[in-house]
Parts: sequence; C-alpha cells; structure tokens
Amino acid sequence: MAEFIMKDKVKKAGLAKAFYIESAGTSDEEYGNPVYPPARRELAKHGIECAGHSARQIIWEDYDRFDLLIGMDHWNIASMERRFSGDPENKIHLMSEFGHFDGDVADPWYTGRFEEVYEQIDDACEGLMTMYV
Repeated sequence: MAEFIMKDKVKKAGLAKAFYIESAGTSDEEYGNPVYPPARRELAKHGIECAGHSARQIIWEDYDRFDLLIGMDHWNIASMERRFSGDPENKIHLMSEFGHFDGDVADPWYTGRFEEVYEQIDDACEGLMTMYV
C-alpha cells in the first residue's frame, strides 16, 4: 500500500516527475503476485489505483538505485541490513520515523487491520513529503 499512497501524494503535489517510488519485499513469498485484494480495496476506498503491480524481492542493486529504503517493521529493517551488508549511507529507515506513531506498521495480512495500516502509512507518507516540499 505504501508505494501507491506515496505515488498518489507526490502526484497530487505536482512532484511525480521528481520521485521514483517502487516497493519490494524482503522475502520472496509474494513474488509475482498482484496487490492483495483487501489492500487493493482499502486503497480504492481512498481513490488510489494499484492495477498492474507485480511483487518483487529487493536486490543488491536497490541500495545504489534508491535514496531511501523504508521498512514497515523491524524485521524488514534487519532483512534489508543483511541483504545490503549493513547501511553505510544511512538509507534504511523504519516507516514510523516519518509519522506520528511509534514502532512497527503491523502487517495487515496477519491482523486484518487494513484501514489502520492505511492510516499509519498515509501519516508517515505525509511526514516524508514534508522533507521534500
């Protein structure tokens, strides 16, 4: 959901050409899958489209390709740090660093709380936007 929420925000701010936003998993569990239907429905409730997405796993080259690598939870952060052999350029951040909440964004696949996760991600994306606007 975070990829599409952030893309929606930069588009509405007229900054879509200034950002490259992409999501990737830290595991290969969902590789090739579209956005999970309840997540797609939650995005649609807010007028956000996510058609055509196909999940991928992070790769070594992502560390050089992106200015920021944002994980939803501490497990994602640890996985990225392992994948990239650390974080020498301080690019890896927890999503909550940009929002008004502490800790992890719980995976709604397990909790079923898609609306709550949407709100957390939306809040953090707003905070992230203030860094660039």
